[in-house]
Amino acid sequence: MQVNRYILREDYWLEQIELGLTLWQGTFEGKEYDRWLRWCDRDGNLLLTGDERADRLARVLREQGIAPDTIF
Repeated sequence: MQVNRYILREDYWLEQIELGLTLWQGTFEGKEYDRWLRWCDRDGNLLLTGDERADRLARVLREQGIAPDTIF
């Protein structure tokens, strides 16, 4: 079946790779976007970007009294 039009969906699950795509509004790399695609799990939870993971790790380290900039 050939599809000749785009259908806007709020989310999209890719069964073969067990990942979904969802529309999200927010800031990415310092730029505000109206809407952009984000990977998500089956429950719709966003997968963190590399920067978000790094920020979370730095926060956890600081909570443990470790300065993230002194590790490497």
